Amino acid sequence: MTITQLEYVLAVAKYRNFTKAAKHSFVTQPTLSMQIQKLEDELDIKIFNRKKKPIALTEIGKRIVEQAKIIVDESQRMNDIVDQQKGYIGGEFRLGIIPTIIPTLLPLFLKIFIKKYPKVTLIINELTTEEIVNQLNNGSIDVGIAATPLENEAIKERPLYYEPFVGFIPENHRLYQQGKLTAEDLELDEILLLEDGHCFKDNIINLCTSVKHKTHKHFELESGSFTTLIKLTKEGFGMTLLPYLDSIELPESDRKYLHEFKSPVPAREVSLVYHKSQLKIQMVEVLKNCIDSVVRGAISFNDVEIISPLHK
Repeated sequence: MTITQLEYVLAVAKYRNFTKAAKHSFVTQPTLSMQIQKLEDELDIKIFNRKKKPIALTEIGKRIVEQAKIIVDESQRMNDIVDQQKGYIGGEFRLGIIPTIIPTLLPLFLKIFIKKYPKVTLIINELTTEEIVNQLNNGSIDVGIAATPLENEAIKERPLYYEPFVGFIPENHRLYQQGKLTAEDLELDEILLLEDGHCFKDNIINLCTSVKHKTHKHFELESGSFTTLIKLTKEGFGMTLLPYLDSIELPESDRKYLHEFKSPVPAREVSLVYHKSQLKIQMVEVLKNCIDSVVRGAISFNDVEIISPLHK
Protein backbone atom coordinates (compact mmCIF):
# COMPACT_ATOMS: atom_id res chain seq x y z
CA MET A 1 0.00 0.00 0.00
CA THR A 2 1.34 3.42 -0.97
CA ILE A 3 0.28 7.03 -0.45
CA THR A 4 0.04 7.38 -4.23
CA GLN A 5 -2.44 4.52 -4.44
CA LEU A 6 -4.59 6.15 -1.77
CA GLU A 7 -4.45 9.47 -3.63
CA TYR A 8 -5.69 7.71 -6.77
CA VAL A 9 -8.54 6.15 -4.78
CA LEU A 10 -9.55 9.58 -3.47
CA ALA A 11 -9.46 11.00 -7.00
CA VAL A 12 -11.80 8.31 -8.34
CA ALA A 13 -14.08 8.71 -5.32
CA LYS A 14 -14.27 12.46 -6.07
CA TYR A 15 -14.80 12.33 -9.83
CA ARG A 16 -16.63 8.98 -10.05
CA ASN A 17 -14.75 8.35 -13.27
CA PHE A 18 -11.35 6.75 -13.87
CA THR A 19 -10.51 8.90 -16.89
CA LYS A 20 -11.29 12.18 -15.11
CA ALA A 21 -9.47 11.02 -11.98
CA ALA A 22 -6.38 10.15 -14.04
CA LYS A 23 -6.45 13.53 -15.78
CA HIS A 24 -6.59 15.41 -12.47
CA SER A 25 -3.89 13.13 -11.03
CA PHE A 26 -1.60 13.82 -14.04
CA VAL A 27 -1.19 10.13 -14.92
CA THR A 28 -2.56 7.89 -17.63
CA GLN A 29 -5.83 6.09 -17.02
CA PRO A 30 -4.21 2.58 -17.29
CA THR A 31 -1.60 3.55 -14.68
CA LEU A 32 -4.23 4.81 -12.24
CA SER A 33 -6.47 1.78 -12.79
CA MET A 34 -3.58 -0.63 -12.34
CA GLN A 35 -2.50 0.93 -9.03
CA ILE A 36 -6.03 0.87 -7.64
CA GLN A 37 -6.41 -2.76 -8.73
CA LYS A 38 -3.14 -3.62 -6.93
CA LEU A 39 -4.46 -2.02 -3.76
CA GLU A 40 -7.75 -3.90 -4.02
CA ASP A 41 -5.88 -7.17 -4.56
CA GLU A 42 -3.63 -6.48 -1.57
CA LEU A 43 -6.62 -5.76 0.69
CA ASP A 44 -8.70 -8.52 -0.93
CA ILE A 45 -11.71 -6.22 -1.35
CA LYS A 46 -13.46 -4.13 -4.01
CA ILE A 47 -13.32 -0.41 -3.31
CA PHE A 48 -15.39 0.56 -6.34
CA ASN A 49 -18.42 -0.94 -8.05
CA ARG A 50 -17.32 -0.51 -11.67
CA LYS A 51 -20.60 -1.80 -13.08
CA LYS A 52 -22.50 1.31 -11.96
CA LYS A 53 -22.52 4.52 -13.99
CA PRO A 54 -21.14 6.70 -12.59
CA ILE A 55 -18.76 4.50 -10.63
CA ALA A 56 -19.88 4.00 -7.01
CA LEU A 57 -18.11 3.13 -3.79
CA THR A 58 -18.84 -0.21 -2.19
CA GLU A 59 -19.75 -0.22 1.50
CA ILE A 60 -16.21 -1.20 2.51
CA GLY A 61 -14.95 1.27 -0.10
CA LYS A 62 -16.66 4.14 1.77
CA ARG A 63 -14.75 3.24 4.92
CA ILE A 64 -11.50 2.89 2.98
CA VAL A 65 -11.97 6.38 1.49
CA GLU A 66 -12.59 7.90 4.93
CA GLN A 67 -9.36 6.38 6.23
CA ALA A 68 -7.46 7.28 3.06
CA LYS A 69 -8.37 10.96 3.54
CA ILE A 70 -6.85 10.89 7.02
CA ILE A 71 -3.67 9.12 5.87
CA VAL A 72 -3.10 11.35 2.83
CA ASP A 73 -3.80 14.50 4.85
CA GLU A 74 -1.36 13.45 7.57
CA SER A 75 1.29 12.56 4.99
CA GLN A 76 1.01 16.04 3.50
CA ARG A 77 1.51 17.49 6.95
CA MET A 78 5.03 16.04 6.93
CA ASN A 79 5.89 18.53 4.20
CA ASP A 80 4.15 21.28 6.18
CA ILE A 81 6.33 20.51 9.20
CA VAL A 82 9.50 20.74 7.10
CA ASP A 83 8.35 23.96 5.41
CA GLN A 84 7.49 25.46 8.80
CA GLN A 85 10.95 24.64 10.13
CA LYS A 86 12.63 26.17 7.07
CA GLY A 87 10.33 29.21 6.99
CA TYR A 88 9.49 28.38 3.37
CA ILE A 89 6.63 30.37 1.81
CA GLY A 90 5.46 28.35 -1.18
CA GLY A 91 3.39 25.44 -2.39
CA GLU A 92 -0.36 24.94 -2.55
CA PHE A 93 -2.58 26.99 -0.27
CA ARG A 94 -6.35 26.40 -0.41
CA LEU A 95 -8.61 29.31 0.54
CA GLY A 96 -12.40 29.46 0.94
CA ILE A 97 -14.25 32.81 1.02
CA ILE A 98 -17.95 33.43 1.69
CA PRO A 99 -20.04 34.92 -1.19
CA THR A 100 -20.72 38.31 0.44
CA ILE A 101 -17.00 38.98 0.90
CA ILE A 102 -15.28 37.50 -2.17
CA PRO A 103 -16.38 40.11 -4.78
CA THR A 104 -15.06 43.11 -2.82
CA LEU A 105 -12.13 41.73 -0.82
CA LEU A 106 -10.46 39.44 -3.36
CA PRO A 107 -9.69 42.18 -5.92
CA LEU A 108 -8.07 44.26 -3.17
CA PHE A 109 -5.34 41.78 -2.24
CA LEU A 110 -5.03 39.05 -4.91
CA LYS A 111 -2.61 40.76 -7.32
CA ILE A 112 -0.46 42.02 -4.46
CA PHE A 113 -0.28 38.57 -2.84
CA ILE A 114 0.56 36.78 -6.11
CA LYS A 115 3.29 39.29 -6.93
CA LYS A 116 4.80 39.17 -3.44
CA TYR A 117 4.67 35.37 -3.06
CA PRO A 118 5.15 33.89 -6.54
CA LYS A 119 5.99 30.43 -5.18
CA VAL A 120 2.54 30.07 -3.60
CA THR A 121 -0.23 28.42 -5.62
CA LEU A 122 -3.38 30.00 -4.18
CA ILE A 123 -6.49 27.88 -4.85
CA ILE A 124 -9.63 29.92 -4.09
CA ASN A 125 -13.20 28.65 -3.73
CA GLU A 126 -16.41 30.55 -3.01
CA LEU A 127 -18.02 28.69 -0.09
CA THR A 128 -20.74 29.26 2.48
CA THR A 129 -19.73 29.54 6.13
CA GLU A 130 -21.00 26.02 6.75
CA GLU A 131 -18.95 24.68 3.84
CA ILE A 132 -15.84 26.50 5.09
CA VAL A 133 -16.17 24.94 8.55
CA ASN A 134 -16.75 21.46 7.09
CA GLN A 135 -13.83 21.73 4.69
CA LEU A 136 -11.49 23.06 7.36
CA ASN A 137 -12.43 20.08 9.52
CA ASN A 138 -11.84 17.52 6.76
CA GLY A 139 -8.70 19.20 5.41
CA SER A 140 -10.14 20.15 1.99
CA ILE A 141 -9.06 23.78 2.49
CA ASP A 142 -6.30 25.33 4.58
CA VAL A 143 -7.94 28.61 5.55
CA GLY A 144 -11.18 30.52 5.17
CA ILE A 145 -12.41 34.11 5.26
CA ALA A 146 -15.81 34.44 6.92
CA ALA A 147 -17.96 36.52 9.24
CA THR A 148 -17.25 35.61 12.86
CA PRO A 149 -17.55 34.53 15.60
CA LEU A 150 -18.17 30.95 14.49
CA GLU A 151 -18.32 29.53 18.02
CA ASN A 152 -16.48 26.37 16.95
CA GLU A 153 -13.81 25.06 19.32
CA ALA A 154 -11.88 23.36 16.51
CA ILE A 155 -11.52 26.60 14.50
CA LYS A 156 -9.17 29.48 15.26
CA GLU A 157 -10.25 33.00 14.30
CA ARG A 158 -7.94 35.92 13.40
CA PRO A 159 -9.95 39.14 12.87
CA LEU A 160 -9.01 40.98 9.68
CA TYR A 161 -11.34 43.99 9.78
CA TYR A 162 -14.71 45.25 10.99
CA GLU A 163 -17.00 46.13 8.09
CA PRO A 164 -19.81 48.61 8.82
CA PHE A 165 -23.36 48.23 7.49
CA VAL A 166 -24.73 50.97 5.24
CA GLY A 167 -28.40 51.62 4.50
CA PHE A 168 -29.53 51.78 0.85
CA ILE A 169 -32.88 53.61 0.89
CA PRO A 170 -35.10 54.73 -2.03
CA GLU A 171 -36.64 58.18 -2.26
CA ASN A 172 -40.17 56.95 -1.50
CA HIS A 173 -39.13 55.33 1.80
CA ARG A 174 -39.98 56.83 5.20
CA LEU A 175 -36.28 56.92 6.16
CA TYR A 176 -34.94 58.60 3.00
CA GLN A 177 -35.04 62.15 4.41
CA GLN A 178 -33.59 61.05 7.74
CA GLY A 179 -29.95 61.66 8.51
CA LYS A 180 -27.94 58.88 10.05
CA LEU A 181 -29.75 55.67 10.98
CA THR A 182 -30.05 53.67 14.18
CA ALA A 183 -30.97 50.02 14.62
CA GLU A 184 -34.26 51.13 16.20
CA ASP A 185 -35.24 52.82 12.91
CA LEU A 186 -35.25 49.52 11.04
CA GLU A 187 -38.27 47.33 10.38
CA LEU A 188 -37.29 43.82 9.32
CA ASP A 189 -40.33 43.39 7.07
CA GLU A 190 -39.24 46.46 5.03
CA ILE A 191 -35.74 45.15 4.31
CA LEU A 192 -34.88 43.18 1.18
CA LEU A 193 -32.65 40.32 2.28
CA LEU A 194 -30.18 37.86 0.84
CA GLU A 195 -31.35 34.27 0.63
CA ASP A 196 -30.75 31.63 3.31
CA GLY A 197 -27.16 30.47 3.59
CA HIS A 198 -25.71 33.99 3.50
CA CYS A 199 -24.50 35.01 6.93
CA PHE A 200 -24.98 38.70 6.06
CA LYS A 201 -28.71 37.99 6.14
CA ASP A 202 -28.24 36.60 9.65
CA ASN A 203 -26.30 39.73 10.62
CA ILE A 204 -29.25 41.89 9.59
CA ILE A 205 -31.80 39.73 11.39
CA ASN A 206 -29.68 40.00 14.50
CA LEU A 207 -29.47 43.77 14.08
CA CYS A 208 -33.22 44.29 13.61
CA THR A 209 -34.50 43.79 17.14
CA SER A 210 -37.75 45.68 16.39
CA VAL A 211 -40.36 43.94 14.24
CA LYS A 212 -43.38 46.06 15.27
CA HIS A 213 -45.67 47.93 12.88
CA LYS A 214 -45.74 45.03 10.46
CA THR A 215 -47.35 45.88 7.16
CA HIS A 216 -48.92 43.73 4.47
CA LYS A 217 -46.29 42.79 1.92
CA HIS A 218 -47.33 42.31 -1.70
CA PHE A 219 -44.36 40.05 -2.34
CA GLU A 220 -41.43 38.40 -0.59
CA LEU A 221 -37.97 38.16 -2.07
CA GLU A 222 -34.70 36.67 -0.96
CA SER A 223 -31.89 37.06 -3.47
CA GLY A 224 -28.34 35.74 -3.69
CA SER A 225 -27.15 39.01 -5.20
CA PHE A 226 -26.68 42.50 -3.79
CA THR A 227 -27.11 43.76 -7.36
CA THR A 228 -30.68 42.45 -7.46
CA LEU A 229 -31.47 43.93 -4.05
CA ILE A 230 -30.12 47.32 -5.13
CA LYS A 231 -32.19 47.35 -8.35
CA LEU A 232 -35.42 46.45 -6.52
CA THR A 233 -34.70 49.03 -3.83
CA LYS A 234 -34.36 51.72 -6.49
CA GLU A 235 -37.72 50.62 -7.88
CA GLY A 236 -39.27 51.35 -4.48
CA PHE A 237 -39.90 47.80 -3.24
CA GLY A 238 -38.22 48.39 0.11
CA MET A 239 -34.79 49.20 1.46
CA THR A 240 -31.72 47.07 1.99
CA LEU A 241 -28.44 47.07 3.89
CA LEU A 242 -25.03 46.69 2.27
CA PRO A 243 -21.55 45.88 3.56
CA TYR A 244 -19.38 49.00 3.48
CA LEU A 245 -16.99 47.71 0.78
CA ASP A 246 -19.96 47.08 -1.52
CA SER A 247 -21.30 50.58 -0.90
CA ILE A 248 -18.08 52.35 -1.94
CA GLU A 249 -18.14 50.60 -5.31
CA LEU A 250 -21.54 52.05 -6.27
CA PRO A 251 -21.69 54.58 -9.13
CA GLU A 252 -22.00 58.24 -8.16
CA SER A 253 -25.65 58.31 -9.26
CA ASP A 254 -26.54 55.69 -6.62
CA ARG A 255 -24.67 57.26 -3.73
CA LYS A 256 -27.62 59.51 -2.87
CA TYR A 257 -29.43 56.42 -1.57
CA LEU A 258 -26.71 55.59 0.96
CA HIS A 259 -27.33 56.28 4.65
CA GLU A 260 -24.69 55.75 7.31
CA PHE A 261 -25.49 54.68 10.87
CA LYS A 262 -24.96 56.72 14.00
CA SER A 263 -22.06 55.75 16.25
CA PRO A 264 -21.48 53.05 17.31
CA VAL A 265 -21.89 51.82 13.75
CA PRO A 266 -23.22 48.25 13.38
CA ALA A 267 -20.58 46.12 11.67
CA ARG A 268 -19.61 42.55 10.97
CA GLU A 269 -16.35 41.01 12.06
CA VAL A 270 -14.47 39.43 9.13
CA SER A 271 -11.78 36.94 10.10
CA LEU A 272 -9.23 34.55 8.74
CA VAL A 273 -10.27 31.14 10.09
CA TYR A 274 -8.33 27.89 10.16
CA HIS A 275 -8.29 24.57 11.97
CA LYS A 276 -6.42 24.49 15.26
CA SER A 277 -4.16 21.74 13.84
CA GLN A 278 -3.14 23.87 10.84
CA LEU A 279 0.62 23.74 10.24
CA LYS A 280 0.94 26.26 7.41
CA ILE A 281 1.16 29.08 9.90
CA GLN A 282 3.66 31.07 7.82
CA MET A 283 1.14 31.08 4.96
CA VAL A 284 -1.63 32.18 7.32
CA GLU A 285 0.51 35.04 8.62
CA VAL A 286 1.58 36.37 5.20
CA LEU A 287 -2.00 36.21 3.92
CA LYS A 288 -3.26 38.07 6.99
CA ASN A 289 -0.55 40.70 6.70
CA CYS A 290 -1.29 41.20 3.00
CA ILE A 291 -5.02 41.68 3.62
CA ASP A 292 -4.33 43.94 6.62
CA SER A 293 -2.17 46.21 4.47
CA VAL A 294 -4.84 46.80 1.81
CA VAL A 295 -7.96 46.93 4.00
CA ARG A 296 -6.52 49.36 6.52
CA GLY A 297 -6.81 52.17 3.97
CA ALA A 298 -10.25 51.12 2.70
CA ILE A 299 -12.05 50.86 6.05
CA SER A 300 -11.27 53.51 8.68
CA PHE A 301 -14.24 53.25 11.07
CA ASN A 302 -13.23 53.03 14.72
CA ASP A 303 -16.41 53.16 16.84
CA VAL A 304 -18.26 50.04 15.70
CA GLU A 305 -20.64 47.57 17.32
CA ILE A 306 -20.09 43.98 16.17
CA ILE A 307 -23.29 42.24 15.03
CA SER A 308 -22.82 38.48 15.16
CA PRO A 309 -24.25 36.22 12.44
CA LEU A 310 -26.82 33.66 13.60
CA HIS A 311 -24.75 30.56 12.90
CA LYS A 312 -26.75 27.36 13.13
